Amino acid sequence: MSGIGRKIAKGAAWMVLFKVAERSLGLVSTIILARLLMPKDFGIVAMAMSVIAVLELLSAFNFDLALIHDRSATRKDYDSAWTLNLIFSSLLALLMVALAVPTARFYREPRLEDVIYVLAFSRFITGFENVGIIFFRKDMEFNREFSFLLSRKLASFLVTIVLALLWRNYWALVVGQVTGRVANLVLSFTMHPYRPGWSLAAWRELFHFSKWLLFNNLFLFLKNRFADFAIGRIVGSTALGLFGVAFQIANLPTTELIAPINRAIFPGYAKIAGDLRALQQGFLDVLAMIMLFALPAGAGIAATAPLLVEVFLGDKWLASIPILQIIAFYGLVGVMQTNIGSVYLAMGKPRITTYVDAAYIGLMVPLVILATLRHGVLGAAWAYLATALIILPVNYAVMLRTIDLRLSRSLAVMWRPLLASGGMFAAVRPLLHGSWGNPGLRLALAVAIGAGVYVVLVLLCWRLAGMPPGGERTLLLFLGRRYPLLGRLPGVRRLLDEADTPPRLPADP
Repeated sequence: MSGIGRKIAKGAAWMVLFKVAERSLGLVSTIILARLLMPKDFGIVAMAMSVIAVLELLSAFNFDLALIHDRSATRKDYDSAWTLNLIFSSLLALLMVALAVPTARFYREPRLEDVIYVLAFSRFITGFENVGIIFFRKDMEFNREFSFLLSRKLASFLVTIVLALLWRNYWALVVGQVTGRVANLVLSFTMHPYRPGWSLAAWRELFHFSKWLLFNNLFLFLKNRFADFAIGRIVGSTALGLFGVAFQIANLPTTELIAPINRAIFPGYAKIAGDLRALQQGFLDVLAMIMLFALPAGAGIAATAPLLVEVFLGDKWLASIPILQIIAFYGLVGVMQTNIGSVYLAMGKPRITTYVDAAYIGLMVPLVILATLRHGVLGAAWAYLATALIILPVNYAVMLRTIDLRLSRSLAVMWRPLLASGGMFAAVRPLLHGSWGNPGLRLALAVAIGAGVYVVLVLLCWRLAGMPPGGERTLLLFLGRRYPLLGRLPGVRRLLDEADTPPRLPADP
């Protein structure tokens, strides 16, 4: 593995570690809040965030990605990015205040007005965050970014839980979000010495790259949040709360495993974007690891959804079970293509993502509206899944052509985790039938059996395929070197010996 490859792998490990820690806090928070609050409380906050997220798209130029992509960026570029962020945040805060009353009337929920006023303040202070934290990613110092992100999350977690215990209403969620933004501002200046100044000298260069990212973020928002508008308006806040929590849980493999990997690999992709062969291999290596870990996680959520809801959320969330199962499969489809956008960005072609996402949204929006009108919240979930399945082959066809990669090479790293995840799903489902045993015990047993079946099947498929390079080999080599007892197993020992043996040079003629 090259030096860049090692940095990518190390960065991905740090980001996954952060997401594991963050999700551990998030899961504890969700479980506690689900017990303390009602679905309607989550629905009120989701209504406010759906509108605010639309407004935030007006400033979603992702100048940080432009600065990471530009290896020759100077102080004027960083100061210009900070100034533009401050300007946009101030304007957005004012716009949020102006739209607070119309939003409350649109949703027929008067409590939204005060919620939006408070969240407008948090948006304003976001503009002052220190642009210097971009250096954590650009210089691939992911250990420092790990500390920064986790500290922010911990502050928000503690405040939200304490206030939920005291207030027992949606204001705990709102103030918790504000706390996270305040912590972000303070930590950005505490943890990095860069001090930004007012400048617009490089605004043209920043917008030249980032204009496409604005559209990409718009489409990403519609992918993830359009259902909030449709369900909130057509069905109501309770249904929206059920959908929102189910969506959050079902997409854990994407948000908590894949998103941090993509965050870490983009700087590495940017360094090798000029070498098409290296970029192809980098994409396949990352795809193999994503499929190896995220697919079984998503399949496990779909398989154990009834027990997950019963054990962790409680009886008042039972209506979310079918929603959770459908959206879990939607997340599985997303797992297979989430790495593609990072490749386009690294190549300096974000417009390709824009075109593909435009087709996605053009199909999804009418499907969600029609399905929600006919079948309520379940219809919205089915519409999400149908759209993802239709766009998947389109997305792959464009990607394979863009980086000149054969489909067979992608399938070679995908089929083993796919087959093993399917076998795991089939093995776990029978454990859910009947009412035997404690639900928590049944869930633990299902997780243990599912994990064991998946590991056995994926290694068996890998062995039958001739033990090719891929996620399985990389993982076994890593574990074999880290844990000597595992490294003594015959198969793992042979892999270690092969990896440690230097290649034989050809003899002189």
